[in-house]
Amino acid sequence: MKALQDVIRRNRAGEAVALTAVCSAHPDVLTASLLLARDEGKTLLVEATSNQVNQFGGYTGMQPADFIAFVHGFCDRLGVDRGQIHFGGDHLGPQAWRREDSATAMAKARDMMAAYVRAGFTKIHLDCSEGCRGEPAQVGDLLAAERAAELAEICERSAANPSDISYIIGTEVPPPGGARGEDDHQSLVVTTPERASATIACHAAAFRKRRLDQAFARVAGLVVQPGVEFGPDHIDVLDPAAPDDLSRALDAHPEMAFEAHSTDYQPDAVFHALARRHFAILKVGPALTFAYRRALYALDELVRLYRSDASSTPLPAVMENLMLARPDHWKTHYAGADDTTIRILRHYAYADRIRYYWNLPEAVAAVAALERSFAGLSPAEPALLQYFPHAVVDRAETLRASGYPLGKSLILAEIQSALAPYLSVAPQAGQPEPEQKLRA
Repeated sequence: MKALQDVIRRNRAGEAVALTAVCSAHPDVLTASLLLARDEGKTLLVEATSNQVNQFGGYTGMQPADFIAFVHGFCDRLGVDRGQIHFGGDHLGPQAWRREDSATAMAKARDMMAAYVRAGFTKIHLDCSEGCRGEPAQVGDLLAAERAAELAEICERSAANPSDISYIIGTEVPPPGGARGEDDHQSLVVTTPERASATIACHAAAFRKRRLDQAFARVAGLVVQPGVEFGPDHIDVLDPAAPDDLSRALDAHPEMAFEAHSTDYQPDAVFHALARRHFAILKVGPALTFAYRRALYALDELVRLYRSDASSTPLPAVMENLMLARPDHWKTHYAGADDTTIRILRHYAYADRIRYYWNLPEAVAAVAALERSFAGLSPAEPALLQYFPHAVVDRAETLRASGYPLGKSLILAEIQSALAPYLSVAPQAGQPEPEQKLRA
C-alpha cells in the first residue's frame, strides 16, 4: 500500500503526519467522513473488522467485496476520488470465531483473509492475540505470531499482487471498541520498548519459518499501547509531555511505524503528539457514532421543544426497547453497576455499544421519522445552540449550502467535528513525498 508506505517514511523522517483510519460502516458516518476528506483533499483509510465484514456477512451482512463496493458507491455519489480512499482489514484473525476450537476458527480465518485481499483490501491487521475455545483469553506471543504468519501466507497466495499488501502486527491489541466493563478503571499498562521489540522479533521468526521474508518486509505497523484508552465512562488521556521511550523499539526498523487503537475522545493536541511519537496510523470509530447518537438525540429534543403535541415515541425510548430486547451487544460491557447507571451507559457510554442497533429496521424507521419531523421546523439559533456547539452549527450551515437539509447537516457536522482533529495530521491526497526530509 504505497500511500501508507509514503506516510511512514515521512513520519519516520520527523514529520508529524499520520493516516486516519475510520472504522465504521454506518452510512452517515461514511458520508460525513468522505465529504470531509474530499473537501480537505486528505487521504483516508476506511476499515472493516472481522466481526463486521467477513465471508459469512458479519453483523453488517456484507462480505469484503460488498464493503468496498458499498464505500465506493458513497464515493461516486459524493464526488470523492476513489484514489483518496484506501481499505484496511482490522482485527483479522480467529477472533470472530473464538468460541469455536482453534482448528475450526483458524480455517474460517484463512478463508476470510483470502476474501479480504481478493476484494482489494491492502492494509491487513493480523490479529491472532485472542484465544479460541479451551485456550487462555489472550494467547502468548509465540502462538499469536505463528498464527499471524499462517494467515499472512494465505494473503500472499491469494492477492493478485502481493506487493500491494501492507501488514500490521502486534499482540498488545485492545478489544474492538475500547475497554470492556470488566476492564474499566484498571490501570493502563503502556507498552515498553523491550516488549515491542520482542513482538517484532517473534513475528519475524514466525514469518521466516514459513519463508515469508518478502512479506515481513511489508510489515508496516505495530499495534502498541501508548497510554490512550477509553472505557464505558472514562478516558485515559495521553500525556504529551511524558518521555517517549517507546519509539526506541523502532530504531532497528526504519520501514515500520506504530498504529494507535482506541484514540477516540482524545484532546486535539494528542493526535499531533502521537504522530511525533511515530504513530503513523490513528484509528477512530466509536467517537464518530457517539457523535451521531448525540446529534440524533439533540434533534429529538428540538422536535419535542417545538412540537409539544408530538405523538411519536421519543427516539431514546425506541433505542432503549431495542437494547433491552437484544442485550448481547452491551450486557458484558456495562456489568457491575446498578440498574440506573447501566441504563445511562446503554445510551451515553463512550463505548457506544448503542451503535450496533442503528441498523435494525425499527431504529432506521425511527431515525427517518425524526428527520422528517425536524424538516418541518425552523428552529431559532439560540435553540440550536442549546443542543449543538457553535462550531457544529457553523459547519452545518456550510453543509446546508451544499443542499443538505438542516437536520442532516447537523448530524453530519457533529460527526465531522469529531473527525476533523484527526485529519489535521493526515496527508494531502497525492501530495509528493518531501525527499529533502528523508533520512538515509
